[in-house]
Amino acid sequence: MIVTLERSFIDAIAALRHDLHAHPELSLAEYRTSDTVAAFLEGCGITVHRGLAGTGVVGVLKCGTSPRIIGLRADMDALPLTELNHFPHHSQTPGVMHACGHDGHTAMLLGAARRLAERRHFDGTVVFIFQPAEETVGGARIMIEEGFLHQFPVESVYGLHNWPGLPLGQIAVHSGPVMACADGIDITVRGHGAHAAMPHQGSDVILAASHLVAALQSVSARATDPLEALVVSITRFHAGEAYNILPEEARLGGTVRAFSVELQDQAEALLQRICAGVGSAFGVQIQLEYRRGYPPTLNDPEAAERCAEVAAAVVGKPHVRRDLQPSMGAEDFAYFLRERPGCYVWLGNGPGEGGCTLHNPHYDFNNDAIPFGIRYWVALAETLLPALTPTA
Repeated sequence: MIVTLERSFIDAIAALRHDLHAHPELSLAEYRTSDTVAAFLEGCGITVHRGLAGTGVVGVLKCGTSPRIIGLRADMDALPLTELNHFPHHSQTPGVMHACGHDGHTAMLLGAARRLAERRHFDGTVVFIFQPAEETVGGARIMIEEGFLHQFPVESVYGLHNWPGLPLGQIAVHSGPVMACADGIDITVRGHGAHAAMPHQGSDVILAASHLVAALQSVSARATDPLEALVVSITRFHAGEAYNILPEEARLGGTVRAFSVELQDQAEALLQRICAGVGSAFGVQIQLEYRRGYPPTLNDPEAAERCAEVAAAVVGKPHVRRDLQPSMGAEDFAYFLRERPGCYVWLGNGPGEGGCTLHNPHYDFNNDAIPFGIRYWVALAETLLPALTPTA
């Protein structure tokens, strides 16, 4: 049975969302947000645990006798971005805004927690995970390293993200990859400086680095399986200070995106080989630092099927999208999915027009998506942890 949400209930959650949007906080500094979340959960009679990853909040709601435990997660942090909106709930913190909808994610999960606490129509334990620092250092990883899974031994874990451009009232569910890894690369090219008019007297690091950029960009086109998605992007190139001096050093940086750990390993080996080859060809030394960032976000196929069934009950089967390509963006919910099976879905946020796209200074979460998110969370918990007796 899909939960009924009164207009007053939805309006209250929307007002909470507006409050969070007006008071955004950066990663690992979500102090006010954390206090707001904890107070709301306590007001619902939900047991609250604090301190994981500093500002993390975990709510625990047990009903019935089943030992089964599931986790539902929302992220809380904002972005270092100056908001250009002028509606009443715009950011009151200069240079910080909720440009990714984490205010909406937090509000929807709080709304679901309240309704689940009121209904108590499930048998088992629901763990509500309010996670900091998704945008930067990986709050999910920190929570896990600090013992989340030992303290809250969930059998499966589920996440949700709003998706601009996906029509309101639709939910996208992927089986397998849904988001890519986010690895970082830093490259230093060292040579022998010279007068720009006499380049033969040195080793030109700018020329070598330029060839290196072209070679690295060809990795996905010629060095890996074309059916395997891989993106290598060089986003920084710094060298030299004068017009007439060939510098001794050039520094490059960028990112690698892939949907599997195997392809990450392959990409790292290829990049090392290319750097060594270009360095040898141009008589320079090239040092590559390859840093593993967020891993790929990989949905468990069985969990994805269950989530698709729940989504169909909430929005209707024709509105459950199984045809969308995964995103080359990254998401630290991947750390949870690396430890436990689960599924991460996209919730339609409506047209991504007029700048209303993720990480844009004109972005705002669509309040009309709130009831769909709450109903999905409630239906998922009650489906995965079925009650012993039917609801009245």
